[in-house]
Amino acid sequence: MDANSKTFNDVLAVIHQYFDGLHEANIETLERIFDPDIVLMSHGIRRTRKQWLKLVDERPQPKDAGYPYAYQVLSVEISDSQALAKVSCPLLGKHYLDYLGLLRENDQWIIVNKMYADFPAR
Repeated sequence: MDANSKTFNDVLAVIHQYFDGLHEANIETLERIFDPDIVLMSHGIRRTRKQWLKLVDERPQPKDAGYPYAYQVLSVEISDSQALAKVSCPLLGKHYLDYLGLLRENDQWIIVNKMYADFPAR
């Protein structure tokens, strides 16, 4: 496996941990892959990691509620130690489009930015 393929696979691994964390409402996983100083943003909404994880912990777990695991990676761009992913997240009867900014620091990829919006179901 060449370096570019390994980098791409490493970024995808973090994105799939994100999907797993959302689907299982696993705040330990989400806490591990999100930078402590992240601010999650949407139109008119700003949340710290702590605020967001509290909401994830308090809502129904999509897996237990019978929702399918239908998350999708729509695109990934990588430039050296930075990456931007566009992902589709059908979650608890809604559909979100997330933009995740990732940085590679201390030999690991971590999500440092999340913007999201409601996206009409197809």
